[in-house]
Amino acid sequence: MSTPDQIERQVVQQLQALGVVYEKFEIDPDFADTAAFCEKYGFPMEKSGNTIVVASKRGKKKHCACIVAATDRLDVNKRVKGLMEVSRASFAGADETMELTGMMIGGVTPFGLPSDLPVYADAKLSELDYVILGGGSRSSKLKLAPSELDKLPNLKFIERLSMPPR
Repeated sequence: MSTPDQIERQVVQQLQALGVVYEKFEIDPDFADTAAFCEKYGFPMEKSGNTIVVASKRGKKKHCACIVAATDRLDVNKRVKGLMEVSRASFAGADETMELTGMMIGGVTPFGLPSDLPVYADAKLSELDYVILGGGSRSSKLKLAPSELDKLPNLKFIERLSMPPR
């Protein structure tokens, strides 16, 4: 299993290889969860994105990663399930996420993920001037223009990937 430092290096290597323009912030790992990060570091929740790993629940195991605004809810039961072409799907747990990505919840980023893992980003994110994402570990965050996500070969922007909060 890779260490958080190794994962962060892999993330930076992919960012550089893809030519992604980004800013990296070192943060206190105790404030890696989105709401705590935004409050401590003064970023708005609506400009923060959560990268969430989703797993199928029946049949052959399938996974994907989804990026949605921190203010919205991922539509796992309809939209993501349909994209994955599975009968049931749910959020991958912390252990499953770590096993698949090498990343801890609170630090998951679409960069440095397995190359065969589909990544879906909510199309609403493309309306933002910037988005804050995990940096691969709980001790860093990335700030980038949403258009930079287009450089990921396995990423697709999807309409209605999320729903408003309850």
